[in-house]
Amino acid sequence: MIIVTKWFGVFLVEKEKVVKSILFEKNPSLIAQKLSLVQRGEILSEEEQLAGKHIHVAESRLSSLGKPEFCDSSFIHPEDFGYSPQLMQKVMIELGKMRIREPLAPDKVIVQAVRALDDVIETINLLSERLHEWYGLYFPELADYAADASYARLIAEKDSREAILSALDLNLESVGSELETVDLQIIRSWAATLHSLYDEKDELEKYIKERMEEAAPNLSAIVGHSLAARLISLAGGLKRLCTMPAGTVQLLGAEKALFAHLKQGKKPPKHGIIFQHPLIHRAAYWQRGKIARAMASKLAIAARIDYFQGEFLGDQMYAELCARAEEIMAKYPEPPPRKEPAKTHRKPKRPPNHNKNRKKK
Repeated sequence: MIIVTKWFGVFLVEKEKVVKSILFEKNPSLIAQKLSLVQRGEILSEEEQLAGKHIHVAESRLSSLGKPEFCDSSFIHPEDFGYSPQLMQKVMIELGKMRIREPLAPDKVIVQAVRALDDVIETINLLSERLHEWYGLYFPELADYAADASYARLIAEKDSREAILSALDLNLESVGSELETVDLQIIRSWAATLHSLYDEKDELEKYIKERMEEAAPNLSAIVGHSLAARLISLAGGLKRLCTMPAGTVQLLGAEKALFAHLKQGKKPPKHGIIFQHPLIHRAAYWQRGKIARAMASKLAIAARIDYFQGEFLGDQMYAELCARAEEIMAKYPEPPPRKEPAKTHRKPKRPPNHNKNRKKK
């Protein structure tokens, strides 16, 4: 006999015949609570009541109660037990509300934070480029002495070239054009907006670091908080990342190059976003693929440990990765010889036969 769980009850089935059943109470909220437990992989009390010796189960979720076995339960109709389609609709609505209200996993919040950080960085680049062109009409030399947040801060806080030169303790003559007060005011307002975005970027980076320490300490220990968060974002969550093989982790972020290889026959990519790690981008080009493969293997293991909340092994894995990188650099100090393209032997072209083109006299 096999235990089968439907949305309206639990059944003990033998050869397309219901031997025993425990029906749920006809209350949408109570049924939704039981279905929520089923979706989370837990065992219902009704299922335990029907369990016994020599009992099989229809789901791997119930493997602790018996051996899983396929069972076609389509012959069990809710109408035969007094459950209408309207009740099922109400149950599904309640279940949806219940699952939406559940607390989010930390990695889901990290994914949104990383994408927000990318949006802020893109906005900063656009505003910074415009500010440099705009304020460069008035004081082009400032770009040589200040950059990024300090550039925007000086423009926002100081109302003239002389004030900026005094703050930087510089003595030079600018070749910029003169601007009216109203023009400088709008530029300074633009610079203040840009400087606030730099502050927001710092806050987001700090927040991501703190959340990554809680959600994925092993990943963070290997590649750093920022890169680990981007791996989770590219994968779509820590759960999905931990199910990926090392080869897929290695190429996260290189999807365009991979599709170009598959469709157009171009060279396959050796690494994706993990190229940003110093162990890879500082290595020689012929060593990067092997180091990326070793790093992806460690990251795949670390993602599984973090998702299942295992012990912290990040420092140990990073030390092993560094040792492997040094081994690769020592073993392959010289680039491999370049393969010459294979020569194709073509038949020599026959000289044109001029006799055929001659006109007969």
